[in-house]
Amino acid sequence: MAVEIASEEKMLLDMVRDLAREKVAPRAAEIDATGEFPWDMKELLAQQDILAMPFPEEYGGLGSSELTILKVIEELAKACATTSLLLCVQQLGSLPIALAGTEEQKQRTFPRLATGEWMAAYALTEPGSGSDAGAMRTRAERRGDKYVLNGLKHFITNAGIAHINTVFAVTDPGAGTRGISAFIVEGDRPGFHMGKVENKMGIRGSQTGELVFEDCEIPAENLLGKEGEGFKIALATLDRTRPGIAAQALGIAQGALDFAVQYAKQRVQFGKPIIANQAIQFMLADMDIQVEAARQLVYHVGELMDSGATNFGREAAIAKTFASDAAIQVTNDAIQVLGGYGYMKEFPVERMMRDAKITQIYEGTNQIQRMVIARALSR
Repeated sequence: MAVEIASEEKMLLDMVRDLAREKVAPRAAEIDATGEFPWDMKELLAQQDILAMPFPEEYGGLGSSELTILKVIEELAKACATTSLLLCVQQLGSLPIALAGTEEQKQRTFPRLATGEWMAAYALTEPGSGSDAGAMRTRAERRGDKYVLNGLKHFITNAGIAHINTVFAVTDPGAGTRGISAFIVEGDRPGFHMGKVENKMGIRGSQTGELVFEDCEIPAENLLGKEGEGFKIALATLDRTRPGIAAQALGIAQGALDFAVQYAKQRVQFGKPIIANQAIQFMLADMDIQVEAARQLVYHVGELMDSGATNFGREAAIAKTFASDAAIQVTNDAIQVLGGYGYMKEFPVERMMRDAKITQIYEGTNQIQRMVIARALSR
């Protein structure tokens, strides 16, 4: 059975690698330049069942291993970080339902999310509540068989595009983080609309914006888990999806390294390819060390999750921190290898560096990751 699974994984990864090279990479520069959501890439991933990977087979998904999902994110990110984020966020937005949802909630949402007919979003961050999620102000008030939501979320990936939004709101203002609850909010609910769309430095084709709730009514059965469990659900979700951002950073770094090596072989100065110069060789070697170390950390977390481990927050934080820091260093060095050409939008490495920066920030800044790691050490 293990041999069969390994063979299926190899076939899938080979398919994704070809797809990334032939279909995704040629679109990456245009997606970045226009800043428009890549509906064609969404359809491409849906048609190839890539968006079905995080969902169990009984709901129409592929039931892929975490390690396989991480490897697919990596392959897509080599070509286009925005496109890789489509899979990341489909998992992020739906994972709270997987962790705390009822069978009815899963039956209602997972089949259409697995086909890509529906997209998902994860709405935790607010203007005054980023790293400090406990400062949340969005309220959900129980009124009979309904909850009424009021508030604002921002920096939300897939804002205005997602059909299913996992939204965190305060149900008991006096209970601190234990007063936060999680809800499923469908995109067409009255009183729920999109606010400002952000104009970003990187991942420009991924739509990021505000979600506004003005007396938005949702049925009580849209509550995930029990009242007061929202903060726990949010943290458990991020522990499990943080490795996906590490995989994205890894893919960006590998893509930049690959391009820098290719360029260094072709660029001739002083009568020889610049890869023959020791200064360039050492730069490329250091880049390769960073990428390979990041890969081992990312894959290790995937293997831990697939083994059934329940406590991998430290390892997820280490992988995310190291891989994203490596992505910044490697993309910066790739630009240096290309010299003036690296600074031009004609070549992809400047886009890769802009894309890499967000991996140090979202799903928990690297400063927060270091706090997670330090707390694990103190225990």
